[in-house]
Amino acid sequence: MASEFAIDVAVIGGGGHVGLPLAIGLADRGSSVVIYDINQATVDKINAGIVPFLEPGAEPKLKDALAKDLLTASTDPSVVASAEHVIVVIGTPVDEHLNPDPNAIPTALADAAEHFRDGQILILRSTIFPGVTALVERMVADMGLDIDVAFCPERIAEHRAMEELFTLPQIVSARTERGRERAARLFSTLTDEIVHLSPEEAELAKLFTNTWRYIKFAAANQFYMMANDRGLDFERIREGLSRNYPRAQDIPGAGFAAGPCLFKDTMQLAAFSDNTFALGHSAMLVNEGLPLYVVTQLEKKHNLGQLTVGILGMAFKGGSDDIRSSLSYKLRRVLKFKAKAVLCTDPYVTEDTDPSLLPLDAVLEKADILIIATPHPEYRGLQTDKPVADVWNLLGRGVVV
Repeated sequence: MASEFAIDVAVIGGGGHVGLPLAIGLADRGSSVVIYDINQATVDKINAGIVPFLEPGAEPKLKDALAKDLLTASTDPSVVASAEHVIVVIGTPVDEHLNPDPNAIPTALADAAEHFRDGQILILRSTIFPGVTALVERMVADMGLDIDVAFCPERIAEHRAMEELFTLPQIVSARTERGRERAARLFSTLTDEIVHLSPEEAELAKLFTNTWRYIKFAAANQFYMMANDRGLDFERIREGLSRNYPRAQDIPGAGFAAGPCLFKDTMQLAAFSDNTFALGHSAMLVNEGLPLYVVTQLEKKHNLGQLTVGILGMAFKGGSDDIRSSLSYKLRRVLKFKAKAVLCTDPYVTEDTDPSLLPLDAVLEKADILIIATPHPEYRGLQTDKPVADVWNLLGRGVVV
């Protein structure tokens, strides 16, 4: 079947944090790959051997794949017709009312539908609302094409893609045995361990994974608030209770639980449970409320209306340039109502992404109070005589000032 197609894999939406590492990984293992993305600037960068975001180890592999003619990127949807495996890296968004839009993927697929061909396999990759795989199956059936449909969720963490793509087990699901075998054969070029589930099981497995992490972070943040309210150092407590005690090793530290997946996927699971998922909603209230909690604690001890506050770190996680769903921006919005002025800095976020950012030295000089919002390694051991709110405890000072 593969000989019927000029290209092994097409990745729809392949210029982003999920699709591009996957495309690079597949090309690194010998598959010929074409990326279809609507962003011309992103496509131009990829074809020039530039990864448009921070992903350690990805750029050398991209350059190598380009040199071997194993990878190319295009804004032309017709390239989809050339590939046996069509991987869709488009997730299910959540609207302003926290409801998932199950039509996002079918709508996106409709733009490329005229280029689908008999004999292809359509693989959904990003997190999707339960039932979307079946929805896509019906859509393909209505086209009258002989196309297999599979859901094989991504499992990587940003900045670990070039390691985890090749080491983590891959979940593979499809309604038919042929679909399962074809999807498993493709992903076996990346990793040795394939886990087979039904599409519905795989959809929930992905949501359960991210929601579980989000709930754990909420528990830690709630514990942090309890300790901090009483002038106690949560991190010191956490280190003490977990030292050489296996049943407490998975208690995370406190900090902003943000990014494009955890909150969104928790809300998708809440919608799936007919909004009876009280645990998920409680986790949301804790995690999304942490920036306001920090500001409220500062207000108790400082006259913020007369002070300039400096926010250190605007990316959603340490060592990242990704600001999607970052709680640092929620923190900034809250402070703009409370403080005299707010200054922000980040060593990874570029001026093109956020032109309002200042160099670290300028923020340290002009700010009266500092908040470490993102645990970038550059902030560890920071020397300053100014008050610092350090939820992540990078400086070892314990409580919010």
